[in-house]
Amino acid sequence: MPYRHRSIDGSTLDLPAGKVVCIGRNYLDHVRELNNPLPTAPVLFIKPATALVELEQPLTLPTGQGSCHHELELAVLIGRQLTRANPDAARGAVAGYALALDLTLRDLQSKLKSQGLPWELAKAFDGACPLSPFVGPDELPDLQNVELSLRVNGQLRQQGSTAQMLLGVFDLMAHISRHFTLLPGDVVLTGTPAGVAELRSGDKLTMTLAGRHAFTSRVA
Repeated sequence: MPYRHRSIDGSTLDLPAGKVVCIGRNYLDHVRELNNPLPTAPVLFIKPATALVELEQPLTLPTGQGSCHHELELAVLIGRQLTRANPDAARGAVAGYALALDLTLRDLQSKLKSQGLPWELAKAFDGACPLSPFVGPDELPDLQNVELSLRVNGQLRQQGSTAQMLLGVFDLMAHISRHFTLLPGDVVLTGTPAGVAELRSGDKLTMTLAGRHAFTSRVA
């Protein structure tokens, strides 16, 4: 079945599946672990709606294209149009929050980066953005201190807090809206903490949001 945004209570949200706008290098520890230069401006890229799949369904990874890494991120669902917005308007446009995996073909990305080419082949493939169900905005009142974690086969891989972001969520949304209009149903990914690593067939994933919401998945 085609992907549909869902609420934490299992109901389908009345918002279309739109584009996914992502930021790279928004956590300093992740910048350092990949030996990337510290950005002087937000590094943005887009995944199409066809990248969206349900997080709790078995994850199907591309084959024959090298390693595929997990990148755990806080996802923001857009509920109203944002164009050249300020952070206050961005806050008012949030329809919900979720966990996402920014799946990345790391070997291919490294090759593209070395050639000065865009990353889309490594980031925007079908199924490249598994999303959990969304919680309401009121569920995360202190958005500058939200913890997220990922365990793979019981081993802690990623753990971080939005407090570690170089650019906060609402500032990020406002910045994006100066370049790309955000429409209802679009999703913003806010960056990943350190600990990204390769996923393998059969891996079991457990992810937590704000210490209250837990989601599980596995690699097919």
